[in-house]
Amino acid sequence: MNEVRALRDTAPETVPDTLPHNIEAEQQLLGAILTNNDIFDRIASVIRAEHFYDPVHSRIFEIAAARIQKNALASPVTLKGFLEDDAGLKELGGPSYLVRLAGAAISSFAARDYAQMIYDLAVRRELIALGRDISAKAAKVDVTSEPKEQIVEAEQRLYKLGEQGHAERGFQSFLKAVTDAVNVANAAYQRDGGLAGISTGLVDLDKKLGGLHPSDLLILAGRPSMGKTSLATNIAFNVAKAYKRGITHEGHEGAVEGGVVGFFSLEMSAEQLAARILSEASEVPSEQIRRGDMTEAEFRRFVEAAKALETCPLYIDDTPALPISQVAARARRLKRTHGLDVLMVDYLQLLKGTGKGDNRVNEVSEITQGLKAIAKELNIPVIALSQLSRAVESRDDKRPQLSDLRESGSIEQDADVVMFVFREEYYREREKPGDHEMEKMAQWQQLMEQVHGKAEVVIGKQRHGPIGSVELSFEGRFTRFGNLVKPWQQGGDSY
Repeated sequence: MNEVRALRDTAPETVPDTLPHNIEAEQQLLGAILTNNDIFDRIASVIRAEHFYDPVHSRIFEIAAARIQKNALASPVTLKGFLEDDAGLKELGGPSYLVRLAGAAISSFAARDYAQMIYDLAVRRELIALGRDISAKAAKVDVTSEPKEQIVEAEQRLYKLGEQGHAERGFQSFLKAVTDAVNVANAAYQRDGGLAGISTGLVDLDKKLGGLHPSDLLILAGRPSMGKTSLATNIAFNVAKAYKRGITHEGHEGAVEGGVVGFFSLEMSAEQLAARILSEASEVPSEQIRRGDMTEAEFRRFVEAAKALETCPLYIDDTPALPISQVAARARRLKRTHGLDVLMVDYLQLLKGTGKGDNRVNEVSEITQGLKAIAKELNIPVIALSQLSRAVESRDDKRPQLSDLRESGSIEQDADVVMFVFREEYYREREKPGDHEMEKMAQWQQLMEQVHGKAEVVIGKQRHGPIGSVELSFEGRFTRFGNLVKPWQQGGDSY
């Protein structure tokens, strides 16, 4: 709004007349507040002093609001002392103008509509100011301001303008916070599985995490070949295919089940990622899909799976080496155009910072802080994959821990949840003894039977819940993680 004031001070005399405004609406709303201070509470969440077009009206509202918030009376008489020396008010007739405002008051039931009208006109003026600013910057050729940076900045300002009033919450009473917590718990109770967040499609993981929660940054880490990308792809696919739109418990239109997923794939191409998802959905091994080596039945399943997934709200961006600012800008754009409920990044070490950091640790810190900021700004869970250091390989127990995270300080600090993918089968396969060592071979085969087709997700940090391990099944042929059937669930004498 300061931009609008600057614009009015510097622009020619004819420009202000072209800016959208409604002086009569401002006068009548102010009159209503001065005659009935209770009206202020109804409209305080809609408009602020800077939303008024007339500077005098802005100052009147500001002083009235300050008095009302101190439980003092705001009327033409009480405001007179504060505005006697106001040059702008003198031009309008002095303190008698306040009396005229009170005489033009609207009825209380229309106050919120008038406030909304004044706010909408203020947004229009800011859009005009923003457009002129963008135009002026684009016209000025400056070596320090690249066009791409200007686009990102413009998108960010537009998004903030569009979300005005949503993110700027400030302090709230404990009663309001408790009510919100009860509403979330009630929604979780009403939902199958009792989840407060979005389901990952993996029952045991959901029980441990309570689903994927808005504004959380979740780190999914592991050594190469552990299946990080596969697990992220499986979760993304599960969330997207469960997507149902309706009225949420907050009363807004949005995802009531599943969600719209954005997937930044900095390592694999969109086609490779899609092939993995199709392999899982059609149960045709991914290497056969790559080679085109399929039977007629497998090819039919593959085509049917592709048709079924055409409407799946999963959006993939495979641009390599993206700066964190571009990730934020593209996520905002996706939310604005198609909606966005979950964001995946594969993987964070392939992102770039602003280049201002003097070392890699500072750059990774900037990236993780940026991802957390995206989660809070867009109010969505962000799942970022991360590589682990080689320290894991030198230990007898290969299970990862927090200290194994590369540049661990910033990642561990900024994340709400840190999870590690671990497949013991991968390491046991590489310990196969020679065929002549019969006894060792028998032991190795017994161990392989125990760990075959199993994976673990080790939760090393969770701000809102317990840490521990979750067992999952893993089918390497289809790069698919699933719910592990426990012995007691198999029936018969498995107890």
